Amino acid sequence: MKWAVFLDRDGTINEEAQYLDEPARLRLLPGAAEAIRVLNHAGVPVILVTNQAGVGRGYFPESAVNAIHRELARRLAAQGAHLDAIYYCPHHPDEGCDCRKPKPGMLLQAAKEYSLDLTRSFVVGDKVSDLEAGWRVGCRMVLVLTGYGVEAREAFRHLDFQPHYVAADLREAVQWILAQEAHL
Repeated sequence: MKWAVFLDRDGTINEEAQYLDEPARLRLLPGAAEAIRVLNHAGVPVILVTNQAGVGRGYFPESAVNAIHRELARRLAAQGAHLDAIYYCPHHPDEGCDCRKPKPGMLLQAAKEYSLDLTRSFVVGDKVSDLEAGWRVGCRMVLVLTGYGVEAREAFRHLDFQPHYVAADLREAVQWILAQEAHL
């Protein structure tokens, strides 16, 4: 079975925008497209997993999320990068679904659909919930200090699990991940 890199969206690939609701507000973080392109060239599946509670809260329709993902794909392609799959949770946090991070539903679905070994895979994000989803299924976890990453690093001081690595940004996270490849 192969391994993959699961990426959070807001605060990891693009700037945190508090309920990103239209493509015009999408701003890629410096080096994010390059980092994804490096994974693409290494043959590593790159899978987006993102909570989009704005849909469940009624702030914007699911069509807005799809439009943002089309724009994200367009901007990544313009820099020679691509996502292999996109999974998102549109549910309200109180719905109790299995897909909203920190629950691992999106990771489990991707693992099933793409025959992935989650214990050899990585989760990269800027929030505790991103990494907790990976921790629950045995992924290696990388915290990026973009988005809410600095606040998350402080929160980890009080938790039973810790990131395997803390990176300044996605570019550094990918460098570390690929350096681990010999151990996979």
